Amino acid sequence: MEHAELGSWLRLTLTPGVGNQTARKLLAAFGLPQAVFQQSATALRQVVSAPLAAALRSEPPELAALLETTWNWLQQSGPGSAQRRILVLGDADYPASLLAIEDPPLLLYLLGAGKFSCDPSMATQNGTPPATHLPANSLANSIAVVGSRNPSPQGATNARYFAKALGQAGLTVISGLALGVDGAAHEGALESVEAGSVRLATVAVVGTGLDRVYPKRHLALAHRIAQHGLLVSEYPLGTAPLAANFPKRNRLIAGLAQGTLVVEAAVQSGSLITARLTAEQGKDVFAIPGSIHSSQARGCHALIKQGAKLVESAQDVLEEMNIRFAPTMTHDLKADGSAAQDRTDPAHRLLEVLGFDPVGLEALQARSSLETAELQAQLMALELDGLVARLPGGLFQRLTPT
Repeated sequence: MEHAELGSWLRLTLTPGVGNQTARKLLAAFGLPQAVFQQSATALRQVVSAPLAAALRSEPPELAALLETTWNWLQQSGPGSAQRRILVLGDADYPASLLAIEDPPLLLYLLGAGKFSCDPSMATQNGTPPATHLPANSLANSIAVVGSRNPSPQGATNARYFAKALGQAGLTVISGLALGVDGAAHEGALESVEAGSVRLATVAVVGTGLDRVYPKRHLALAHRIAQHGLLVSEYPLGTAPLAANFPKRNRLIAGLAQGTLVVEAAVQSGSLITARLTAEQGKDVFAIPGSIHSSQARGCHALIKQGAKLVESAQDVLEEMNIRFAPTMTHDLKADGSAAQDRTDPAHRLLEVLGFDPVGLEALQARSSLETAELQAQLMALELDGLVARLPGGLFQRLTPT
């Protein structure tokens, strides 16, 4: 993209009152943005209101600075660094799946080693990916993995485990780089990448400009995603983490993916927005059930009541999406993801009485009939092995190992 062309696209997005829908009307009427700004006020008023026509005739004061910042950002692409691209609506590489959503963004900023690629001929008419090998970097086999920003230890473990198993089966994992389930899903997807692989492991759709990372604690994670996947934003460089941007970006997560897995979510959760948008697009929604006592499981339970597919393993997701997986993976796709354990092992007996709901020490002592010192010693050993988590309030919860 040339400097002047980039300036015209940025000017269109910066013009007050011109959103994606109005911009599409202008492009349909006049062609490229350069042509829009060459029109007379009379011609513009045939498409937009008089105030908007006047705004289009005036260059936004912040345009020059943003253009230079964006141009310099693009020039930093090169060998040994993450690639930087901007896709405009109508670009041949613009994801076709986003064209089907209600409000496709005018510009997509990309940062990373991967690129979008999805051959429409490789998908069936209803959008279900075929059970065949797909080209590297393809989004035809992809799934969104979303959930709570404050998951239970088991929820975070499930997100990482499912994302890793689905990644090993060849799916690109799409999420939002938020704390909690999103971050765990990206981590699991990155763990599925084999050395030398060019597969698009994970896509992070963010609610800020790509020159910022939010939350800041995910800075290192964002760098790793750029090495084995993509960071995507519709927002110009310099955009701060505004609260309104995050629910809006969920439509892109749903639009890019071929289905959505909700790991753990409260009833009032942005993850349910993603799930709703996924269902409205005729795609599969999956939900992992949880404890009836957990507020973080109620969102998933509500989705299941509404028709989402209850899943207990990554294998359930792959079978529903008609994606084949290697037989050697089956031991990693068990319902609870846990390895076989000797039932005579005292630790196994304690795990059985612990169950998967959070439980206090006194209740656990009553269930196990263990002396306090012995119970605490076994809990400590299980905690060190990653099989039990210590929760606030003196509670303990069994974890599924990855």
